[in-house]
Amino acid sequence: MEKQTTYVKRTQKDYSLSLKIQITKEIESGELSTYAAQKKYGIQARSTVVNWLRKYGNFDWENQTPSNMPKTPEQRIMELEAKVKLLEKQKAQLEKQNHISDSKAIIFDMMIDLAEKEYNIDIRKNLPPGQSNPLVKKGRKT
Repeated sequence: MEKQTTYVKRTQKDYSLSLKIQITKEIESGELSTYAAQKKYGIQARSTVVNWLRKYGNFDWENQTPSNMPKTPEQRIMELEAKVKLLEKQKAQLEKQNHISDSKAIIFDMMIDLAEKEYNIDIRKNLPPGQSNPLVKKGRKT
C-alpha cells in the first residue's frame, strides 16, 4: 500500500518571515536541498522555496555567484521586528499556558483536600524530612 500525503492549501501568510529566513539559511548552508526543505516543512511548490531564496538569500541570481553584500539596515530591522513579534507571541502563549497550569494545580489541591475530608483518608504522602537516596540500594556498602 502506498502512503498518501494530503496537502493543506496554504498561502504566503501561513509562513512567517522568520521561517522563510530559516529555510533559506538551511538551504544555503547545505543542510537541505530545495526539495528536502519542501518536504520537511510541507511547502507545496518548489517555486515557493526558490522565490524565498531569491528574496532572502545571499545568492546573486543575476551573476550566479554568492553575494557577500551585507543586508541593508532596513532589511535587518524588518528581520528583527519579525523576530520580536514572534517572540512576543510565544511569550504570551507561554504565559497563558503557565496561568492554566497554575489554575489546574490549585483546583487539584482543592479536590484532594475535599476528598481527604469527605472520605477521612490521607491521600498525600507524608514523607519524612530525611529521604533516602533512591540510587543507593539498601544493604549494600558503597
